Amino acid sequence: MTTIQKNDFVELEFVGKIKDTGEVFDTNIKSEIEKIKSNFEPKKYILAVGHNMTMKGLDKDLEGKEVGKEYESEFKPEDAFGKRNPAMVKMIPLKVFIEQKIMPQKGMQLSLDGMVVKVMSVSGGRVLVDFNNPLAGKVLTYKYIITKKLEDQKEKVDALQEFFFRNKFDYEIKDKDLIFKVGKDISKFIEMMAKPFDEILGLTTKVEIIETKKEEKKEENLSN
Repeated sequence: MTTIQKNDFVELEFVGKIKDTGEVFDTNIKSEIEKIKSNFEPKKYILAVGHNMTMKGLDKDLEGKEVGKEYESEFKPEDAFGKRNPAMVKMIPLKVFIEQKIMPQKGMQLSLDGMVVKVMSVSGGRVLVDFNNPLAGKVLTYKYIITKKLEDQKEKVDALQEFFFRNKFDYEIKDKDLIFKVGKDISKFIEMMAKPFDEILGLTTKVEIIETKKEEKKEENLSN
């Protein structure tokens, strides 16, 4: 059987649960998604082992495991989403929510300053809000199967693009170079994110600037 090592790319099927309640908080298995009556569409979950592309404890747990075998592991808060931090519970003026057309209620989870927060209480003109991750301080369990170890370099590049860019840009692999072919407006972004591609893939990331339709139209207008 194939044993997984650091830097390997793997595809996972998994179910993550809160130990105390048995509540499923994350899964990409269709039958489990149907159980919790979620509209979430199951999709492939691919990561490079040992590069913090998933929860710390799970990332480490994958090393030494075999493809095709089912595992179940338990993770303490320090290896999951961290311990609860009392300093992350803050009092916010009610007007901050009203300005965003939100009427907060106890128990409500919402996005504030790019973070998922929980409303603890509403009193007068003040709202007590918990900025801790909803899973902070909880012991978690993961049941998972490594369904595949990726060998194809293109699949690896696509997986990293999905993780770091949430997008896919054109590229080619030439010798030891990974060459992204993008417009000038995207080139700086690619250059800024080149380091993890280089470290994980062992390639040198480069950018080849190509003319986008927008840029071509701009040049055409200037020439007329």
